Amino acid sequence: MKRILLLVLVAGTLVAHAQKFVCGQAKAGSVQLTAASLYTATAPGFDLNTVPEVAAKSCSSDKPFFFSVPVPEGSYRVTVVLGAERASTTTVWAEARRLMLEKVSTKAKGSVTRSFDTNVRVPEIAGDAMHRVRLKPREIGNLDWDTKLTLEFNGEHPGFRSLTIEPIKEPTIYLAGDSTVVDQDVEPWAAWGQMLPRFFRTGVVIANHAESGETIRSFVGEQRFAKVMSLIQPGDYLFMQFGHNDQKPNAVSIDDYKKLLIDYIEKTRAKGATPVLVTSMNRHTFDAEGKVTNSLAGYPDAMREVAAAQHAALVDLNAMSKTLFEAMGPEGSLKAFMHYPANSFPNQAQAISDDTHFNVYGAYELARCVVHGIRKAKLPLRKRLSKEIPDFDPSKPDPQENFSLPATPIPPRTANVMKVPQV
Repeated sequence: MKRILLLVLVAGTLVAHAQKFVCGQAKAGSVQLTAASLYTATAPGFDLNTVPEVAAKSCSSDKPFFFSVPVPEGSYRVTVVLGAERASTTTVWAEARRLMLEKVSTKAKGSVTRSFDTNVRVPEIAGDAMHRVRLKPREIGNLDWDTKLTLEFNGEHPGFRSLTIEPIKEPTIYLAGDSTVVDQDVEPWAAWGQMLPRFFRTGVVIANHAESGETIRSFVGEQRFAKVMSLIQPGDYLFMQFGHNDQKPNAVSIDDYKKLLIDYIEKTRAKGATPVLVTSMNRHTFDAEGKVTNSLAGYPDAMREVAAAQHAALVDLNAMSKTLFEAMGPEGSLKAFMHYPANSFPNQAQAISDDTHFNVYGAYELARCVVHGIRKAKLPLRKRLSKEIPDFDPSKPDPQENFSLPATPIPPRTANVMKVPQV
């Protein structure tokens, strides 16, 4: 018997089971989608004021569209049958722009089935309404912190025929870090954490808890570390990347940075999970000879020292990014960072010249470096990496002119003027 998701309100909590949605004519055991299928707090449907054309066997559009399902906190496997009456190339983002499927092409009237795993979270810790993550203003209304799973279908005539959402329990990679790791929800900013899911097959979930402006200490003070520790299970991983904000005046000293890293490692191991230290990537700082200069003081070396002393896995993104940016060159690497003239994007009245944050190309290349680091460290989870993408050599970046991802519409909650995110 086919399984269908039921959303039942029990003691104020949504309980999820498997569900299947079909465009147009649905069979027994699935939910039929029509143009009137609109999302509400208790009903799945098309969301964020976007409604595709719903034909007999497909939901498709000339513009990006969103589909949301109210679900409780947890991890979910999404199986989507992509395709429409016209030829299409569909990219799927989940929640706040997590890259799940990249430019999957289908012929007219054809179909392709793909699956991926993603995560939904809420601010409450262990279900306690009085114990919550202290969200920043930019996180209020963010798709990463709500009781729904949101999928974005984007690209050239994006479309799907059906999708199935099923709760799962799989090994999870928790990410802790700053704005160079976070799910950046507004184009054109991006970070490597939101690109990482694209490189894994089903069987591993990425739960990105990084947030802009964080130090290794504030991540604790804002209850973000407590949130992760309330969820992490034996067999999971915690990837931690801090340094950009820790080095600021009166932030976190090198000695305290080391002590806090050790505390993270010990508490992660006490949960039966594996800590992975990720050194912070370099900024766009070059000398006259075209070599990247260190703008992160002693923090990358401090992390390397702690990793060695604690026998913890290390992904040396700092070293790999130096190789990557030098291979691109001082001018070419600008195309990986947030450098744009005024009016390059909607609501962007001023030029952007940011040597710390990345666009989708830069974030994608850094995610490839992290994946390379996972392989180099011989972490067991490397076995769940996508087989369709070869290993990456940071000295041979993907040509920027050959790279593109469809832009996510700026979400309705975003202010009229783009603002540079905190590190």
